[in-house]
Amino acid sequence: MVQTTNRFFDDVARLMNDAAGVAQGVRREFETLFRSQAERILRDLDVVQREEFEAVKDMARLAREENEALKARVAALEAALAKSMNSSHASETTSPFA
Repeated sequence: MVQTTNRFFDDVARLMNDAAGVAQGVRREFETLFRSQAERILRDLDVVQREEFEAVKDMARLAREENEALKARVAALEAALAKSMNSSHASETTSPFA
């Protein structure tokens, strides 16, 4: 009877172990299916990937910085031009013969 009981418990343990293995396999299969469906849906929605988003974000930041530098340079050139125009205009209006 002891050997029959041990064999019964061994069979139950083996069955439970097999069931756990099957459950893990089903879980992996479900995760794979879910992931592929999610990727397909995101691809259909034309959602951008994180790496692409970060790259474009960096490009926009660099463009803003360059724009600010160019804006400052244009302002400095305009100020220099205005100063040059004022000094040349002032020398034309004041004649030594007047």
